[in-house]
This record gives sequence, C-alpha cells and structure tokens, in this order.
Amino acid sequence: MSKRLEDFMKMNREEFDDLEPSADLWSRIEKHLPAQEVQLKPKEKKTFSLGFVISVAASIIVVMCIGFSYYLHTTEKHRGIDFAAINPVYAKQQVQYTSMIESKRTELKAIAATDPELYKEFNSEIAQMEATYKELSSDLATSPDQERVLRAMIHNLRIQTDVLNRQLSVIEQMHKMKNENNDNETKGI
Repeated sequence: MSKRLEDFMKMNREEFDDLEPSADLWSRIEKHLPAQEVQLKPKEKKTFSLGFVISVAASIIVVMCIGFSYYLHTTEKHRGIDFAAINPVYAKQQVQYTSMIESKRTELKAIAATDPELYKEFNSEIAQMEATYKELSSDLATSPDQERVLRAMIHNLRIQTDVLNRQLSVIEQMHKMKNENNDNETKGI
C-alpha cells in the first residue's frame, strides 16, 4: 500500500469504526441464500463387520492356496524325472523308442491328406496308448517302485512302435494293391 493511503487510514480510523452493520443484515442475507439443511449430520466413521473381514481374509487365503498349488504343479511338470538315475538301460530304451515313434508318426501323418478316415482311426489307437503312457509317467514321480513303472512305460512304447509298424505296413500294402490295380487297368486298355 502506498504511504499516503496508510496515513489517511490511520488518521481517519475513528470515522471508519463508527459505522457498524445493522442487526438485521444477517437475516436479510439468509433469505437470499438457497435453502439448506440447518443441521449438518456428523460424518459416520466407516467400520467393517467381523463377518466381512473374515470373508475377505478367507478369500485371500483361497487365492493364495490356488496360486501355490499351481506353482507346485507347474514346477513338478518342468522338473521331470531323470530316467537314467532309475535305470540307465531303460533310459536309453525310452529315448530310442520315443524317437522311433516320433518318426513313424510323421510317416503316418502323410496319409492324412489321402485317406483322412484311415488316419483318424490309426491315430485314435495311438492316442489311447499315449494317454496310458502319460498316466504311467505321472505315476512314476510318486511310485515307490519307479523301476517297475519305468519298465511298464518302456513296454507301452514297444507296443506303440509295433502298432505303428503294423499300421504303416497296412498302408504300404494298400498302396501296392492300388498300384497293381492301376497297372492292370493300364495293361487292359
């Protein structure tokens, strides 16, 4: 503020103080204000019931248990079992049969385009044996006689290999018969 204004206010202070608002000024102001609740309700504190707290805690525990069991299940799958530690001979056989089955299944997939019904039938037989193999594999981790279960797994792989060999020989015989029929038809023309 400027010095002159301050000096003016100090000198005339008494003249400013003698003016007081009228007593009914506040009531006139209230009339122009919108209607509001006269009494303000005190804010209620939020409280949680014991049942709500227990249900939240129980749901958290359930979620944690599900997560933990999922973790254990996935780590158990990825950990795998060392077949060589159980029996090195069976481990080599398992690798050998597994690779043979894989190559024979690849050969079998070649007929899927030409004869899908036959492929579907052959594949369903192998799928059943594979399901049995997977059951044995899951039992291997908890079995007290792991060597016996591993032997059963090898036996299953042998049977799968035999079935695949028979299926492939059937396909080969079918191709030979078709070729012979085609040759006979071309010679007859």
